[in-house]
Amino acid sequence: MYAIVEIAGHQFKVEKDQKVFVNRLATEEGKKVNFDNVLLIGDGDKVTLGAPAIDGAQVSAKVLKHLKGDKVIVFKKKRRKGYRVKNGHRQALSEIVIEGIKASGAKKAAPKKETKKAEPKKAEAKATAPKAEKAAPKKVAPKKAAAKKATGKADDLKKIEGIGPKIASTLVEAGVATFADLAKTKPAKISEIIAGVRGNHVTDTWPKQAKLAADGKWDELKKWQDELDGGKA
Repeated sequence: MYAIVEIAGHQFKVEKDQKVFVNRLATEEGKKVNFDNVLLIGDGDKVTLGAPAIDGAQVSAKVLKHLKGDKVIVFKKKRRKGYRVKNGHRQALSEIVIEGIKASGAKKAAPKKETKKAEPKKAEAKATAPKAEKAAPKKVAPKKAAAKKATGKADDLKKIEGIGPKIASTLVEAGVATFADLAKTKPAKISEIIAGVRGNHVTDTWPKQAKLAADGKWDELKKWQDELDGGKA
């Protein structure tokens, strides 16, 4: 006898005494667990198909151990933007062994009742919120206005070969917000400002590119950028 059952969001074809690796279950090691979402059961030539699940069918199993899968490397790169990110991932898994398959007569576990004890506290918090605001009003408006003025004068530094969104925002926060500002900044100082941004960034050509952009020489800048690779000459 075999069954097709849904376990932790995935469908598996299982038989008795078969070991299966599934996404991490909340059940502790050594304890039993039942799965009620059985989609199909096959017993010799007889096949029972659910719509979508079979009523009363159940697959019982035992959790052997929790572990992690093989490492998967995720690498992202944006051409000519100096953006490279490398991450590793190991999926959390559980190893289970199938102990039995029931075609009918199994009782589904009753869903847990949700308690709503926290609602009165939330209501009290909402009721007291206006009083707190009157007692100590927060003046946030001047800061927001200042931020709008600062960002309104900033140039699109991403037009410089080798500068991405993260680097552009880091430069603006450091006071280098326009092409003219960047043209006056030495490459060593730029490298110091963006030291916290991931990646291997070559800043040697950025001030010269910014000078062309500040002077409005876009055709000359575009021709030069076609010869660059991530800001490298």
